[in-house]
Amino acid sequence: MTTTSGVERGGWPELTNRLTADHAGHDVTIEVVDAGGGDNPLVDHLPFHGITYDHQDDVLVISVGGKPPHDTVVLRHLVHSPQEVLFDLVPRGAALKITDAAGATTLVSLLRRPEDRGGRGS
Repeated sequence: MTTTSGVERGGWPELTNRLTADHAGHDVTIEVVDAGGGDNPLVDHLPFHGITYDHQDDVLVISVGGKPPHDTVVLRHLVHSPQEVLFDLVPRGAALKITDAAGATTLVSLLRRPEDRGGRGS
């Protein structure tokens, strides 16, 4: 059983640092759901590079592609003006639900690759 936790804005930098350290190289899936545009899958099972929160620009940045630390990032998904971040540890990794000021929701799954059974992360 998993427990979803809301993370206060002040804890976002610590959460993003921990997710990057624990889940870099895992498969990432990113999907955006909004009332006007419907369900939009953006990324499916590409290597997760990292996630950061820039408090000055009020943006969460999810970097995808390449295995850290040397391979090139191929995509950055930005969530401007995030209002809520929900975090959940799941058996093979972690999941995030990020809601922005416009009401759009970004769903992020970070899952260990099948060949990485004894690797880092939860």
